[in-house]
Amino acid sequence: MTRTADARLLADVLASAIPFRLALTGTFRGLQHREGVLFEGPSGWGEFAPFDDYSDERAARWLASALEASYGTWPAALRDDVPVNAIIGQVDAQHTHELAVAAVRDLGCHTIKIKVGADLSSNEACIAAVRGVLDEELGVGVGKIRIDVNAGWSVSQAIEQLRTLAQFGIEYVEQPCATIAELRELRSQIDVPIAADESIRLADDPSRIAVAECADVAVLKPTTLGGVERTLAIAEKLNVPVVISGSLDSSVGLGVGLATAAALPELPFACGLGTGTLFAQDVVAHSVVPAKGRITSARISTDRINPDRMNLDAAAARISPMRAAWWQDRLTAAWTHLP
Repeated sequence: MTRTADARLLADVLASAIPFRLALTGTFRGLQHREGVLFEGPSGWGEFAPFDDYSDERAARWLASALEASYGTWPAALRDDVPVNAIIGQVDAQHTHELAVAAVRDLGCHTIKIKVGADLSSNEACIAAVRGVLDEELGVGVGKIRIDVNAGWSVSQAIEQLRTLAQFGIEYVEQPCATIAELRELRSQIDVPIAADESIRLADDPSRIAVAECADVAVLKPTTLGGVERTLAIAEKLNVPVVISGSLDSSVGLGVGLATAAALPELPFACGLGTGTLFAQDVVAHSVVPAKGRITSARISTDRINPDRMNLDAAAARISPMRAAWWQDRLTAAWTHLP
């Protein structure tokens, strides 16, 4: 692309850009609201919503994903729908129990991911609550439990925690430690499968991470990796099974993950795309949430999950003028780092 064409495209993106703010149902990743920018191109809408702690370089991957959604094409879907897990944040055991019941009965999910912290007794109580619900509702051992640590444990903490929590049947533990070296060390001392997330998406070159040496599963979040095509290329190089997951996206952003999961040659695990349930507000008329434990891929081939004007206007009105300007500036800064 020439410099003139590049400048013209940026101008078009900024002209259609709509900063938004959406309330969440609880606190996730330290957030009670989700902010970002939506913009429209000839292919549909893209979502640029990197978290505040992402550098401009890493935010550029998110922008590349949004540009692919709004100006590019996605590969054809190989399946009509994708299985998804429910997700439960760090709450007490009683609330965890209630959310697990809703996940199974209302959403039809057979896999539940739980965010866990440093307190072993609290983790044990919450995971036991989920196991109890799954066994009662689905049959003993049928439902699956994943736990996500977000790199919060040391190796010694992880060993202690997992030797206790393994009794509940853990499908895998997601990013228990921060570094690849720690994951490799931990993997040699426990039987619980390990999934890598941050080790991949925060890497300078995710496709060059030797995931097979430190983990059994790769969690790939397409909006953070540059979009659908880029994620599929990374998945092909990793030599481990992958789980496609969201990044606390609105329903528009979830379309990227859904398109990726639908296009993967193999999909051995439930996807982490059930995060639409974490939103108290959305920009679409009908949020992308699981039904019978699955999300249909038909929407990405019809309207590519376009926002509803009334909801979009409301989401735009909630963001302060200062933050709206900040998001416009951030998009422009990320643009300079696009490949």
